[in-house]
Amino acid sequence: MLNNASIILSIAEHINSDIIIPTATPRTRVYSDPCLPVRLPTTGFLQREADDYAPKAILKQLRRSPSPPLSPSLESEQIPERLRRDSVSSAASAPSPTQASSKGTPMLKNTKLSSGWKEPQPFEVFRAIERKDIMFLMEIRDRAFPILLRKTGDATPLLHAMRIGQSHRDVAILLLGAFSRYVNHLEDSEIPLPRTRVILKALRTNLKLAIDYGLHKSQSDLVASFLQTLIMSEGDKWVWAQVSAVSLALRSGTSGKPVSTAEAAVRKFATKELSKADVIAALEDYVANATADLLMLAAWSMARESIDGDPIPSYYFARDDRVYKAFADRLDSHKAVIHRTLGRRLKWQLRVLRAVLDGRNTTYRSKVELLVSELDEGEGV
Repeated sequence: MLNNASIILSIAEHINSDIIIPTATPRTRVYSDPCLPVRLPTTGFLQREADDYAPKAILKQLRRSPSPPLSPSLESEQIPERLRRDSVSSAASAPSPTQASSKGTPMLKNTKLSSGWKEPQPFEVFRAIERKDIMFLMEIRDRAFPILLRKTGDATPLLHAMRIGQSHRDVAILLLGAFSRYVNHLEDSEIPLPRTRVILKALRTNLKLAIDYGLHKSQSDLVASFLQTLIMSEGDKWVWAQVSAVSLALRSGTSGKPVSTAEAAVRKFATKELSKADVIAALEDYVANATADLLMLAAWSMARESIDGDPIPSYYFARDDRVYKAFADRLDSHKAVIHRTLGRRLKWQLRVLRAVLDGRNTTYRSKVELLVSELDEGEGV
């Protein structure tokens, strides 16, 4: 539909000049004044802020609030007492490495070994490593473990595997697993025996040589695992000595600085073995992991003074998140008795450790730093 108003008005004005033609009032010009809004933060920035502030907010709440009351069902719950088990009970059914090697019997009952087996010569062990003959190496592990520790010339089997390079990394891991397996299956009564002490000395020498070579050749990916097995070879004595020191610091409150005490113990052991420990990122992860584990072992050890709970095995120490899983399981299993029995400070420390060490989205290093700000430098309760 056409708008003919302007044409009609023009004709009317031409016919009769007395007609007043209304004219449109011009509109005031609008001048532009552009304003750019502030750009929103990136998603990555928001995530980093959340990761930084959220744990601190949770800890702040934990510090200022009393222990949460239990539900009536949990309060009246009768938690059955568990039988305390020894820290090496999981290995009790299997013969020990000393027994296995001295009697010529396999360490594992289900391992089938070839008949007519005789102790191999060093060159045969090295050749098996080069050929990646896993079955033969496992047979040596089960029948004559000390051969895997024997130094020939300037090399041990583990060092030989590392010298070949990354293509034989899986063989190095197999040998490291054999070392760890031997230590884990040792019984307390066997550790003082002269034969066992000789084997452990050779095992530590192997690990130290491997650590030195790994650092020299920048093959640091397995160094933390070597160090872990080295600590394991020290036995329960070292772990529980550090647990006692950390427990004392926890009892002393922030003046005792329990996190710093735990970290200093791990770092002292590491730097004694590694001259370049401060430049290895993998080692820093290990130190943080071990620090957190010592804190949980110490806190749970203190809790067991008042409640009847299972100990956390020492051989879980600094092995991924095994200590945390055991720690969380025991806190859940004994929730009611912990609420009724333990003191206010210890309950708070247990809650802080559970809250900070939960989850995998944050590195152990950042978790330890958060624990320092709370347990070492915080206000406490």
